[in-house]
This record gives sequence, structure tokens and C-alpha cells, in this order.
Amino acid sequence: MVSALGMTAVLGGCGSTGSSDVTLRLVAADYGDSAANSSKKYWDALVREYEKEHPDVKVEVSVYSWNDVDRKVKEMVDAGDAPDMAQIGAYADYAAEGKLYAASDLLSIRTQADFLSQLSDAGEWKHTQYGIPFAASTRVLFYNKTLFAKAGITPPTTWDQLAADAEALKDKGVKYPYALPLGPEEAQAETMQWLLSGGNGGSGYTDDIGTYTIDSAQNIATFSWLKDELVGKGLTGPVAPGKLNRATAFAAFADGQVGMLNGHPTLIQQAAKKGVKFGIVPMPGRTGKARASMGVADWMMGFRQHGHADQIGDFLDFVYAKKNVLSFSRQYGLLPVTSSASTVMSASDAATDKPLHAFLDQLPTSELYPVGKTSWAAVSAAVKKNIGQAVAPGGSPSAVLTRLQSTATAADSTTAD
Repeated sequence: MVSALGMTAVLGGCGSTGSSDVTLRLVAADYGDSAANSSKKYWDALVREYEKEHPDVKVEVSVYSWNDVDRKVKEMVDAGDAPDMAQIGAYADYAAEGKLYAASDLLSIRTQADFLSQLSDAGEWKHTQYGIPFAASTRVLFYNKTLFAKAGITPPTTWDQLAADAEALKDKGVKYPYALPLGPEEAQAETMQWLLSGGNGGSGYTDDIGTYTIDSAQNIATFSWLKDELVGKGLTGPVAPGKLNRATAFAAFADGQVGMLNGHPTLIQQAAKKGVKFGIVPMPGRTGKARASMGVADWMMGFRQHGHADQIGDFLDFVYAKKNVLSFSRQYGLLPVTSSASTVMSASDAATDKPLHAFLDQLPTSELYPVGKTSWAAVSAAVKKNIGQAVAPGGSPSAVLTRLQSTATAADSTTAD
């Protein structure tokens, strides 16, 4: 077992590394919405606990915003100085380049077996798991109960009802009737949720066999509707969707300025702290409930460049201990990626856990990004940069989606998925 080997190597101290103590470098994403709850605090506490038990291993953690973290890791790798571990949004491109350890080279059998199978499968490239799920979420429609009551409306179940609700909210002076964050922070998420809700043909970014279908007729129709029926009618607020980031939209919802928006579990805590009375319903589809909710998993990976497989694996076994997975999930309102932690959360009526039950129930049938495609990182970056133009005044949904499809096809042809 890798962890047993890792423990032996770590306890062996200097002799195990041949020279001196080992320092592991981890680059991680920030799940906090302010300096007060930055992920840096979580990692600092976790590392302190680990280092106390492993005095010859130091773990240096650098935490960056989601705007920057993937780029930072890419810059480090391109410069020939990869971190030992990275906790970011995509893994497959690094796996295809032979830069990552397989999960089985790092983790104990017990840790590997504990991951939710849907997420483990999504972490595979060419039938080998390289992406280690770190946090998961699903998306639902949040609505402000107070604003809805003032406007005399009920939560929507179809797109037409959503547009009508947004119109009623606008008439009552609501700043963002429907917040549509298509800015560079996380536009790929809002985009996919709308693509999945676009009727029978709403397939997300790919078809059932994994071929990109970004410019399908259904997807073009979806973005044409958004442009004409929401953005064009002034129902998405004062900031252009292409400039509106998810964090800004969430903060505005917590401040009572948003009628509706797609949200993941962290918004529950954020809104509750500010005293916003909110409800949660499934994302409306074109003519009824969306075909599927979007599921998201973020990924941990171990880079081969500097070695230290035993120490990386031992540290990650510690990271994925049930109590640590639960602690992180509860702190940031995210879904656990392990069966042991999910079982505890599902059975708990605690204030931190009960609100997440609806999201946990959706996770097994949700659809994830095509993260196993080596081209996904490039396609995601292109979506973040360009999709806002599809709904901008004078913008062409067809032209933008066709351009993104060309980018995806080109990226696919230069990679081996």
C-alpha cells in the first residue's frame, strides 16, 4: 500500500530522502468570499496538524483566487518548476503530457475506494485516474423570497415564467432581476447550466460520445433566447453579463439586490449570514424542469517532476480523512467527494448539513464538465473569455458559439483524449 510506504519513508526522516527534510508545495484555489474565510486559513490549520505528526515534511501552500489559480499552475509547469500538488479546475491536459502521478501511485487503497464512483470516473484519462476529486457541487435556482413576495410572483418552472418573473422584479425596482454571470471567473458554469436546460437537444458542451456540440442548433437557440428575452430587455441588471463575475453576483444576492440566479451550495451560507430569505428550486427548462443539473468537481493532482510520491500520497491520505473532508465541506458549504463523509452529511440534521441535502440528492444524476478531455482546459478558457459577447448588444450567438466550436475542434485535434 502506498500510504504504508509513504509512512515508512516519512518516519525514516532524513535517511528516507537521502539528504534533508522534504518540502512539498501545494497550489490551491480559494473558496472563501473574503479574507476572513480564505481557504488559506483552512490549509494553514490542516498543514499545522499534519506537520506536527510528520516533523520531517513541510507543506507550503499558495492560495490563489479562481480567476488566477489555473493560470498560475500552468505558468509554473511551463517554467519547468511544477508544484508537487495542485488543487485546480482541470487535470487531463497535464495527465496527457505525462506530468501527473496516477492516483493509485499516491493514495492508499482505502482512500481510493472511498471516493464517490461518479467523481472517480470523471477523474480518469484513458481509463486511469489522475484527477482526484476535491470538492463537488450542483447548481439550482436561488430566489429572493422577500422580493418575490413584493412582486407577487412564484418561482419559475419554465423559461417563459422566468422571464415574466424577471420583468415583474424589474418593475419593482430590483437591481438584478436575474443575475447572469458570464464574466471570466466562472462563465463556463453558467453557460453549461443554460445549455443543459435548453430542451431535448440541450446536451451541454458535448454529445453522448464526447464530441463537442457547442454550436448545435439547440445551443444557439438557447443563447439567442438569453440575448433577446433577458439581456435585451434589461432584465439582467446594470453590469453587462460578460463583465459580471460569479462572486460579484453572489455578493449582490446576499445584499438583497438579486431576484434570481443559479447558485451552488456556498451561496446558502453567504446569503444566510446577511439575513436574506431565499428559496431553492430546480433550474427551469425551456418547457419544464431542466433535463439535468450541472455537477462540478474540482481536482487535486500530484505532479511527478520533483518526485516525493510517498510524501505526497501520505499527505493526501490525511487530506481525505473523513473528518477533514467534512470540515472543508461544512466550512465552505460544498458537497463531500467521499462516500464516508457524504453518508455522515446525508444523515445529519445539523445546521451546516441539512441545507445541503437537496444538492447531495442531485449529485448522482448531475452532468459534469467534460473534464476527461485534454482539450477541456483550453475550451473552458475560451468560453470564459468569449461567451459574454454572445449576449452583448449587437452580438451574435451563432457567430460566438461557432467560433468556440472551432476552438474546441482544433483543441481536440491536437490532443489525444
